[in-house]
This record gives sequence, C-alpha cells and structure tokens, in this order.
Amino acid sequence: MTDVSFIVGIVGNVISILVFASPIGTFWRIVKEKSTQDFAWLPYVTTLLSTSLWSFYGILKPDGLLIVTVNGAGAVLQAIYVILYLTYAPKRTKLKMVILVAAVNIAFMALVVLVALLGLHGSIRLLVVGVLCVVLTIGMYAAPMVAMVPNALGFALGTTQLIVYLVYRRMTPLTKDEPIDEEQGSSHHIGKLEMVPKGNLIKGSSLPKQSLPRQNSAVKLIKALSMPPLELHNLWKEQDSAQENGAKNTSLK
Repeated sequence: MTDVSFIVGIVGNVISILVFASPIGTFWRIVKEKSTQDFAWLPYVTTLLSTSLWSFYGILKPDGLLIVTVNGAGAVLQAIYVILYLTYAPKRTKLKMVILVAAVNIAFMALVVLVALLGLHGSIRLLVVGVLCVVLTIGMYAAPMVAMVPNALGFALGTTQLIVYLVYRRMTPLTKDEPIDEEQGSSHHIGKLEMVPKGNLIKGSSLPKQSLPRQNSAVKLIKALSMPPLELHNLWKEQDSAQENGAKNTSLK
C-alpha cells in the first residue's frame, strides 16, 4: 500500500513540474523579443510565494520528501520567471514588481519562517504553516474570479433593466390633459381648458357639463311615466319655456 502511494505521489509530482514548466515558451518569447509585451507578472510572484511556503512545509514534515521536491522545483522555476520579467519589464512596471517581490517573497516569507521556528513548536507549527499554505493556494486559484464579479453584476442589472423596459414599454406617460385621480370631475375639464390657446376661446362658451348619473335619469323617467297626462303636459311645457329663455339669454350675451 505504501509503494502505491509513493508511485502515485511521483506521478503527481511529474505532472505538477510540467505545469510549473509550461510558461517556458512565454519567457523564451520575452527573451527573444526583449519585451514583456502585455504578459501579466503578478501570477508568477504569487506562485513563487506559494511554492516557497509549501517547500518550507515539506521540510518541517517528517515524510515530506515529495512535497519538497515538487514545490522546490516550482519555486526555482518561478524565481527564474520573476528575474526574467524584471530584466525586460518597463521601468514603471519594474518598480512596482520590485516592491511587491521585496514585500511578499522576501519579507513575508522571512516572517513566516521566523515565527514558525521561534514561536511555534511541534504539531502546532506544522498545522499553522499547513493552513497558511492551503489558504494561500486557494486564494491564488480563486483570484481570477475577481474579474468575473463586475461582469456578473453588470449582467444581472442589465437583465433587470431589460425586463422593466419590456413590461412598461407599451404604457404611455401621463399628459397635462389626463387626470391623475380616478374621479372624473371639474379638474379634468380645467386641464383640457388650459391646453387650449387663448385665441381659440369662444365668447359665451362654458365648460362642458357633467352628465347626470344613470341612476338619477332612471328615477326621473319612472316619475315621468307615473304622472297623469295633464301634469306631464305641463312639465314638458315648463321645460320648453326654460330652454327658450336660456337660448335668448345666450344670444343676448
């Protein structure tokens, strides 16, 4: 069983070393053209820190030979990549990279080694260094997702705006002549009057009268049908006289 685990570990180490060696073609191009072009340098700095910490963890672990070999090889390759990038990088990029390498790969790594060797002992030392390596590795692999977050939020907000537009695109906005309240009163006619130019107003004209409710009209009709013929004739005569008087007053004005 132990031999099988060792063989699987060797196969895993070979694959990991091939992964660490995959950027060789990129850096061969950088050296050939003597320019870093648009290649990113931050992944190599973070990978150098990760492989260095895992190498230190393998040294602390009693049976950590495979861990030391694969991560030691990875740390050497990443260090070569960082040096080549610093050689051909622009001055502004080179300054930023030097500051980060000094802070992360030198100062932080030295702090971890000192704290682990001087402040921690036994299994606690191995546990703390191991947890730190795991957290750093997970963060390194999850870092590219930061670029996905703004795009995901933009997609969600854009989809929401599109849905709102599709729902309300057929609705026309309110104009001045449309009442806001549900009641159809004098404000409706006043709004219409405000929209008419002053020159178009006719002397003697008035606001449109509201129609009587259907219920009142029905009641009057029933009352009229129940009247005797003589009373109904007098009622019609009075209404005709009132209409004639109203027409005369309007013409006089």
